[in-house]
Amino acid sequence: MENLEKVEKIRQKTGVSYEDAKNALVACDYDMLDAIVYLEKLGKIKAPERASYSTEMVVASQEFEQAQATYESSCKKTSVGDCVDRFIRWFGEVLKKSCKNTFHVEHEGKQVVAVPVLVFVLLLIFAFWITLPLLIVGLFFDYKYHFEGVTKVTVDVNDVCDKASAACMNIKNDVKNDTNNDTNNIA
Repeated sequence: MENLEKVEKIRQKTGVSYEDAKNALVACDYDMLDAIVYLEKLGKIKAPERASYSTEMVVASQEFEQAQATYESSCKKTSVGDCVDRFIRWFGEVLKKSCKNTFHVEHEGKQVVAVPVLVFVLLLIFAFWITLPLLIVGLFFDYKYHFEGVTKVTVDVNDVCDKASAACMNIKNDVKNDTNNDTNNIA
């Protein structure tokens, strides 16, 4: 139960003001029973004249529940500003990660190029007609690609890069073998 609900319950049960109910709860660490006892000791609670059931309390309780439900539903609504803020935070995280992680190109075990992933992505977006063919041709000339700083996600990107390198190596070996076989058959 939230603190506001506790204040309302104590107010309904005892007939004290909101301020007295809140002060009693604060003094008793939000324990409702202790707060009622505390109010009794202070003499703020009126003794019940008779035990009876009142529909007024039920109506007040229902009104309180409706007001609380309305408040909670209005809190759940997201405005355009909230969406924009969330997008900006997400975009900032993506930019930060793309600058921390790097794309590496290696040839014969030596590192040739290492650029931030942000630069690599921008090259792919704005100069894909140059970048993509260079990457593919590089695979046939024994260049290997991998990312550093990337944590394993659903798909291991470095594993995919290694498989692409192996596939190009297999194609290259098959072409060499076919060329050697054709040369031997002609001679």
